[in-house]
Amino acid sequence: MKRRNDIRNVAIIAHVDHGKTTLVDSLIKFSGQFRESQLQQECILDSNDQERERGITILAKNIALTYGDTKINIIDTPGHADFGGEVERVLRMADGALVLVDSFEGPRPQTRFVLQKALEVGLQPLVVVNKIDRPDARPLDVLNETFDLFVELGADDATLDFPYVFASGRSGYASHDPATRSGDIRPLLDLIIERIPGPEVDEEAPLQYMVTSLTYSEFVGRIATGRISCGKIKTGQTISLMKADGSIKNEKVVALEVFDKLGRTPVQEATAGDIVAITGLSKPEIGDTVADPAFPKAMPRISVDEPTISMVFTINSSPFAGAKEGGGKYLTTRHLRDRLDRELESNVALRVTEASDKEAFNVSGRGVLHLSVLIEQMRREGYELSVGKPQVIRKRIDGKIYEPFEILVVDVPQNEVGPVMEIVGNRRGEVTNMTTNSTGMSHLEFSIPARGLIGIRTRMLNATRGEAIIHHQFDCYKPIEGDVPRRANGVLVSQERGKVVAFALGKLQERSELFVAPGDEVYEGMIVGENSRDTDMVVNPIREKKLTNMRASGSDENIILKPPRRLSLEAALEYIEDDEYVEVTPSIIRLRKIRLTETERKQHSRGSVTE
Repeated sequence: MKRRNDIRNVAIIAHVDHGKTTLVDSLIKFSGQFRESQLQQECILDSNDQERERGITILAKNIALTYGDTKINIIDTPGHADFGGEVERVLRMADGALVLVDSFEGPRPQTRFVLQKALEVGLQPLVVVNKIDRPDARPLDVLNETFDLFVELGADDATLDFPYVFASGRSGYASHDPATRSGDIRPLLDLIIERIPGPEVDEEAPLQYMVTSLTYSEFVGRIATGRISCGKIKTGQTISLMKADGSIKNEKVVALEVFDKLGRTPVQEATAGDIVAITGLSKPEIGDTVADPAFPKAMPRISVDEPTISMVFTINSSPFAGAKEGGGKYLTTRHLRDRLDRELESNVALRVTEASDKEAFNVSGRGVLHLSVLIEQMRREGYELSVGKPQVIRKRIDGKIYEPFEILVVDVPQNEVGPVMEIVGNRRGEVTNMTTNSTGMSHLEFSIPARGLIGIRTRMLNATRGEAIIHHQFDCYKPIEGDVPRRANGVLVSQERGKVVAFALGKLQERSELFVAPGDEVYEGMIVGENSRDTDMVVNPIREKKLTNMRASGSDENIILKPPRRLSLEAALEYIEDDEYVEVTPSIIRLRKIRLTETERKQHSRGSVTE
């Protein structure tokens, strides 16, 4: 075995919003290898539409920079807990990790998660205390907190002697002095070359390469990305593809590419330590091993943490399914199955099983955001579907039922601590830590059942006037707790199909909050508002004023309507109850009852009582 000094494979890991993608921007701009047109936008690697709109990284991405005589392969990873599967699968490609920590916030739940995964696979950490130009920065304290986190995670003495640097990704400089406010990013690149080792390789050993990422091209099919652990790969070479079930298929490498700048460059040969993309394999899957046909030996498959949240995906059965204006192109169960199967190829943290109803699927993921990103992507691709209420996935251990618990971290002004404690306490949360810093912000940590988190974000932001900063991370499974309060209010359900009339809404808004506006199309069973009481109420939102040929002074009145409450996809998923669906189409998101007619709902409720 020998080490390659001409290459460094580095993953960038951190909590959400600690500046990973912005730091990559600085590295890209400093390298001087890119055209001006490629550097126009911020967060250059966040190329996905949803990533730009949400301001978060969803998919891990690879780029390559040259610094001196060394090629640096950089893997940018998501910071949100729901996309932890993306982090887990790509860490196998790296030899070191840049651990970014915000100079004010310090280590957060996702910092703990990704650092633990990095230490498990033996990566060399390099701590970057980022955003040191914040007015409230406390870089030295944060560095000490990061050291304490390493100790908690059981790091050995060699790992505890980790290198570190202070930086501002947005301003584009790094320094060993936390008081520095100028310069360039060179000190960080020097530290990467000096302290992160090159890959340890054996070029003469039989070929071994694990597929850790998949992309799809309409022209060449699936493109498998991974790192060569041993041996060499050549274009046109015959290889053995080793599957999860133990089967071995001989395939031919049609094209071989290495990462270069923001894209890929074709090569004839790649050796151990290189991160390469292979084209021509018929049906590669994440975790498959590409091996030498003469010595086929599989590598240990990628294992990721189990999903904690499940939702029902089914066809859109509403009267407006496939509507001419704004309707979808893909409406059937077959379309839905094919799309979910395609998602499973690249989304390692996702699980899909067929429900008892043949037209429905149970889709499981890491959280509501993880699944809502998939739903939003499907909506933009032209799919119509109905989605049920998120449910936690429980386990039976030693005859007892266990449920997932999460660590909930809330930062909030001191005067807003009361409402936060009340909301979390009502949802079976327990305080595990509580501190207050010099700026008057309180830092609260809770242990809370995962089902208690469903809908908590909207409620907490409303209670704290938008000042709460909320993060959560899976912790463990514990014995099931008591009931968690459901939605406090019932809903208004339309009993007719047609266009909403202002006259009808004028009467309804006195006792409710409306989700529709005059002119909106509604149908029987569609939810049009929130009732002021805790029961559902059937209403007629299309009722018009009766016209007569008698006119009297003062009989006409101006109807002043409050603006309707429009729910985003995540808010809608958190709002619904067990007997309701979110109807998702390319143009609109609606709420509806699963059983559209009042007669069906009454019959079902009587049957439930009888049982």
